[in-house]
Amino acid sequence: MSETTSPAPALGPDTGYDQHPEPDEPSSTTWVNRPYSPEDEKSWLRCRALAFLDTDYYDDVRRSRPAGPTLQLVAVAPGPDAADHDEVIGILDIEIDGSLATIDTIGVHPDHRRGGIADTLLAEGLRRLPPGIAVLDAWTREDAAAHAWYRANGFTESDHYLHVYKGWDEPPEGWKAPEPLRRPVMAFCHADLANEAEIRDRFERVHVCRRFSRPVALDVPTLEP
Repeated sequence: MSETTSPAPALGPDTGYDQHPEPDEPSSTTWVNRPYSPEDEKSWLRCRALAFLDTDYYDDVRRSRPAGPTLQLVAVAPGPDAADHDEVIGILDIEIDGSLATIDTIGVHPDHRRGGIADTLLAEGLRRLPPGIAVLDAWTREDAAAHAWYRANGFTESDHYLHVYKGWDEPPEGWKAPEPLRRPVMAFCHADLANEAEIRDRFERVHVCRRFSRPVALDVPTLEP
């Protein structure tokens, strides 16, 4: 575990999975980065929902902690009383597939942003990656603050595709469902970036999903999970 006190803003804004506008004043918070434990679930879910609320992922809400991924870290602040459980104020989940590590979730509670929490979670995550990982990447949407944070931490932007939402009030023509279901009322789809203009003419909510990636530095020391 590592304890950190932040009286000043970090180099770049923390991200709520990838995005959020910066608050007017930086947070001044003492926190500890450590592995997630089952007792964190309720606070983890609250932190995730609030971190996403002012981002393009505002409706990606979960009611229980999903199993996995491979590496699960949290930043926690002590509760107001000794008997209180720690409050989760930052989240980092990383999935590992061969030599590729992917940030599944990164988020900071909106009351504790601009204090360096995301930066320290990323540094801790890099130290805890197992040997053999060559690249760390993440996928995000249009949030400018997220893009700035990734670039400030050595990531570069590359691949792109579309996230497309069909709303209940948008035309149903062309939509089908297997029997005995009726046509879908709402839907979430992927699409090629080449078709962006056509798709934006038809659907109100369309996001460009983009990949940010960086090499995992060979001189970063690794820790046991």
